[in-house]
Amino acid sequence: MELKKVQEALNAFGASVVERAKDNLKIGGKYGTHNASGKLSNSLNYESKVNPNSIEFDFYAESYWKELDFGTKGSESSNKAPNSPYKANALRGSIDKWVVKKGLKYGVRGSKGQFINRQRMVTLITNSINRTGTPETKFFRGAFDQEYKSFDENIADKYGLDLEAFLKFTLKDIK
Repeated sequence: MELKKVQEALNAFGASVVERAKDNLKIGGKYGTHNASGKLSNSLNYESKVNPNSIEFDFYAESYWKELDFGTKGSESSNKAPNSPYKANALRGSIDKWVVKKGLKYGVRGSKGQFINRQRMVTLITNSINRTGTPETKFFRGAFDQEYKSFDENIADKYGLDLEAFLKFTLKDIK
């Protein structure tokens, strides 16, 4: 039995989840986009394969997507992501790249007007993340949950259409 309608439904579901997740990354949160480099957004993808006896469906993304989605616990506090299985491990090099992309490569003025150079700012941000963690964004889980609400009924309908077509084809000569 060919499951063309099921394959179409899976492809539509995958495309919708990926698109919504990309939008969530772009919208971001308190500090703007969650996708400064575009690397995570560009890596989001899905693959579906419908076989006569099985259905395979997977989502793919950069390896750090789960830490962003679930948040991370800090070494001193886990208030930002209390249920996260991930521990904060911010790296200075990554934070430095982020600072440059945010246009802060020359430094900033502190609360009392003193100048904070980029190297000091990177150290402060890295230490803060490692101590207090990062909040969950739910950029992917939120997208998946939203799309799954309509997918559950849609896939059953599509399977029914494929089954109906299969039965019509199989039984057309029997009368």
